[in-house]
Amino acid sequence: MARDGKRQLVASNRKARHDYSIEDVYEAGIVLTGTEVKALRAGRASLVDGFVSVDGGEAWLEGVHIPEYTQGTWTNHAPRRKRKLLLHREEITRLDSRVREKGLTIVPLSLYFLDGRAKVEIALARGKREWDKRQALRERQDNLEARRAMRRREEM
Repeated sequence: MARDGKRQLVASNRKARHDYSIEDVYEAGIVLTGTEVKALRAGRASLVDGFVSVDGGEAWLEGVHIPEYTQGTWTNHAPRRKRKLLLHREEITRLDSRVREKGLTIVPLSLYFLDGRAKVEIALARGKREWDKRQALRERQDNLEARRAMRRREEM
């Protein structure tokens, strides 16, 4: 079967890019139950409070809310349970050592399906201070105003 590499976005954590400066980005698979997959295919998930912890040489996705599947029965899942991430051993040890050394954290950026498999994009990130956030917002606004001015000038 040919792989087309189509990426179907389920949820993204836009606030993470505002609150953190991203240093490295990784793609990981997730171990899910059947009702979690069905709930994700319905497009329901929230990454807002999510984070990744490394425990016993395994990476775990915590705090991510995948609501219960509406047609699920007693086999339904807990909405905020810990979910195991599928990463290479070297990636896990690299992430764990960087988090321990430099005071970084690992946050989920987006949750999507790639070739029918659920994937999560995680990032090694450093928290921004309040003035960093204001400065980034100001730069974005200045760039937007400059583009508008250039567009107006070209129209004349």
